[in-house]
Amino acid sequence: MTDVLSLRAFLSLFLVLALLGAVLWALRRGALSLPALKGRTEIVVETATSLGDRRSLAIVRVEGRRVLIGLTPSTVSFLSDLQPAAADTPGAAKGRG
Repeated sequence: MTDVLSLRAFLSLFLVLALLGAVLWALRRGALSLPALKGRTEIVVETATSLGDRRSLAIVRVEGRRVLIGLTPSTVSFLSDLQPAAADTPGAAKGRG
Protein backbone atom coordinates (compact mmCIF):
# COMPACT_ATOMS: atom_id res chain seq x y z
CA MET A 1 0.00 0.00 0.00
CA THR A 2 2.80 2.43 0.85
CA ASP A 3 4.53 1.54 -2.42
CA VAL A 4 1.45 2.60 -4.36
CA LEU A 5 1.23 5.89 -2.42
CA SER A 6 4.93 6.57 -2.93
CA LEU A 7 4.61 5.90 -6.67
CA ARG A 8 1.55 8.15 -6.88
CA ALA A 9 3.34 10.97 -5.01
CA PHE A 10 6.40 10.62 -7.27
CA LEU A 11 4.29 10.69 -10.44
CA SER A 12 2.34 13.73 -9.18
CA LEU A 13 5.57 15.57 -8.44
CA PHE A 14 6.96 14.64 -11.87
CA LEU A 15 3.78 15.89 -13.57
CA VAL A 16 3.87 19.23 -11.74
CA LEU A 17 7.55 19.74 -12.59
CA ALA A 18 6.96 18.78 -16.23
CA LEU A 19 4.09 21.30 -16.51
CA LEU A 20 6.21 24.00 -14.89
CA GLY A 21 9.02 23.27 -17.33
CA ALA A 22 6.63 23.43 -20.30
CA VAL A 23 5.23 26.79 -19.18
CA LEU A 24 8.72 28.23 -18.69
CA TRP A 25 9.80 26.94 -22.10
CA ALA A 26 6.74 28.49 -23.76
CA LEU A 27 7.35 31.83 -22.01
CA ARG A 28 10.96 31.85 -23.13
CA ARG A 29 10.10 31.10 -26.76
CA GLY A 30 7.43 33.79 -26.80
CA ALA A 31 4.66 31.32 -27.57
CA LEU A 32 2.99 32.28 -24.30
CA SER A 33 2.93 35.89 -23.22
CA LEU A 34 1.89 37.47 -19.97
CA PRO A 35 0.85 41.14 -20.11
CA ALA A 36 2.54 41.81 -16.76
CA LEU A 37 5.90 40.71 -18.20
CA LYS A 38 5.68 42.97 -21.25
CA GLY A 39 6.94 46.52 -21.19
CA ARG A 40 4.34 49.23 -21.32
CA THR A 41 5.92 51.00 -24.26
CA GLU A 42 7.41 49.57 -27.39
CA ILE A 43 10.74 50.99 -28.49
CA VAL A 44 11.89 50.13 -32.01
CA VAL A 45 15.23 51.12 -33.50
CA GLU A 46 14.35 51.70 -37.15
CA THR A 47 17.90 52.38 -38.30
CA ALA A 48 21.30 53.23 -36.84
CA THR A 49 24.38 54.64 -38.53
CA SER A 50 27.88 54.55 -37.10
CA LEU A 51 29.81 57.81 -37.20
CA GLY A 52 33.04 56.17 -36.08
CA ASP A 53 34.86 56.26 -32.74
CA ARG A 54 31.89 54.65 -30.91
CA ARG A 55 29.46 57.37 -31.97
CA SER A 56 26.27 56.83 -33.90
CA LEU A 57 22.92 58.26 -34.95
CA ALA A 58 19.71 56.30 -34.61
CA ILE A 59 16.10 56.75 -35.65
CA VAL A 60 13.91 55.35 -32.89
CA ARG A 61 10.13 54.89 -32.78
CA VAL A 62 8.66 55.16 -29.29
CA GLU A 63 5.03 55.75 -28.28
CA GLY A 64 4.07 56.57 -31.86
CA ARG A 65 6.81 59.20 -32.30
CA ARG A 66 9.91 58.97 -34.49
CA VAL A 67 12.97 60.67 -33.04
CA LEU A 68 16.57 61.10 -34.08
CA ILE A 69 19.04 60.49 -31.27
CA GLY A 70 22.79 60.75 -31.01
CA LEU A 71 24.73 58.12 -29.10
CA THR A 72 28.21 58.30 -27.56
CA PRO A 73 29.81 56.03 -24.96
CA SER A 74 28.55 58.27 -22.16
CA THR A 75 25.54 60.13 -23.58
CA VAL A 76 22.24 59.67 -25.39
CA SER A 77 21.09 62.98 -26.88
CA PHE A 78 17.72 63.88 -28.37
CA LEU A 79 18.36 65.63 -31.69
CA SER A 80 15.03 66.00 -33.49
CA ASP A 81 11.45 64.85 -33.91
CA LEU A 82 10.91 63.28 -37.33
CA GLN A 83 7.90 62.96 -39.60
CA PRO A 84 6.11 59.59 -39.57
CA ALA A 85 7.54 57.03 -41.98
CA ALA A 86 5.84 56.80 -45.38
CA ALA A 87 4.20 53.48 -44.45
CA ASP A 88 2.86 55.01 -41.20
CA THR A 89 1.08 57.97 -42.80
CA PRO A 90 -2.64 57.64 -43.66
CA GLY A 91 -3.22 56.97 -47.35
CA ALA A 92 0.34 55.82 -48.03
CA ALA A 93 -0.61 52.15 -47.83
CA LYS A 94 -3.20 52.23 -50.62
CA GLY A 95 -3.06 49.14 -52.79
CA ARG A 96 -1.84 49.23 -56.35
CA GLY A 97 -4.35 47.95 -58.91
